[in-house]
Amino acid sequence: MRTERLVSMANDIGNFFKAEPDRMEAARGVAGHLKRFWDPRMRREIVAHFKAGGEGLDEPARTGVGLLAKDTT
Repeated sequence: MRTERLVSMANDIGNFFKAEPDRMEAARGVAGHLKRFWDPRMRREIVAHFKAGGEGLDEPARTGVGLLAKDTT
């Protein structure tokens, strides 16, 4: 899948969790969603993109992918 599409999808998920007043809870929600619903290839690609600078990732998607990256190292 194209990285741009994964970034867009992650940002959409992050936008859903922006309603959460606790920013870390929102990021954990994003990370949890990615763990539950994205296949391993998608997760690897978005984590690689994050580690390369994460261009285009908005908050809380960026923080959520960062949490996911910590879990996969």
